[in-house]
Amino acid sequence: MITVTSPLWLWTGENGSWHFITVPDQLSDEIRAHCLMVMRGFKSARVEATIDNVSWRTSVFPMKSGGYFLPVKAEVRRKANIAAGDEVTVTLELL
Repeated sequence: MITVTSPLWLWTGENGSWHFITVPDQLSDEIRAHCLMVMRGFKSARVEATIDNVSWRTSVFPMKSGGYFLPVKAEVRRKANIAAGDEVTVTLELL
């Protein structure tokens, strides 16, 4: 289990906006090792993420800086009552 406390941030592109939480490089060794065992597209890893008793399944994706980013969909943000800029604690279980 990996626990991360980080701000929820907003990325805006041509086709919309997405919210993410960054898993810092120093907490990503377990994810990288898992990715070597389970080859998936984009070197992503499937996870079950939990924020304030709200759980969902998604993937984390590698960043050029060495960490990973976790997408947080609107339904999860509503249920957990979080918004961009909030400091959020999330637990990740690798699947």
